[in-house]
Amino acid sequence: MAELTGRLTEVGRIGIVVSRYHEGFTTRLLEGARRCCREAGIADDAVDVVWVSGAFELGSVAAAMAASGRYAGLVALGVVIRGETPHFDYVAGETARAIGTLAVAHELPIGFGVLTVDTPEQALARAGGPLGDKGYEAAEAAIRSADVIRMLRSESSST
Repeated sequence: MAELTGRLTEVGRIGIVVSRYHEGFTTRLLEGARRCCREAGIADDAVDVVWVSGAFELGSVAAAMAASGRYAGLVALGVVIRGETPHFDYVAGETARAIGTLAVAHELPIGFGVLTVDTPEQALARAGGPLGDKGYEAAEAAIRSADVIRMLRSESSST
């Protein structure tokens, strides 16, 4: 993972919405996201963390956070593990759709840190394990995109 440097401290406030379902994994994702924010120079008191029941609720709470106008970027963290029923497909698909639609509608970067995996072992491997830290990566995506949007808006207002 590349170190975050530069103008990123000017990004502003970051909101992180986290699912309590599979909390052992989502806590690890949150730790990675918070570490990324710190490395980007974003103070702990400029990061708001909101917990929701499950991955499906990430969209509605992220929508309320986006509508508040407080945030330069959001990070959505959750884990959906495939089971024996089609429930996985509905939850994973609708969560992704809600977050994507919200990001475009509000012109607000939202780092998508929702793991969609077949097994708990796959979740562990991606939540700071040997296959990466998807919480960190989601926060990095949101922060870098917020920085780009901030620069674009600044350039357009000065012309």
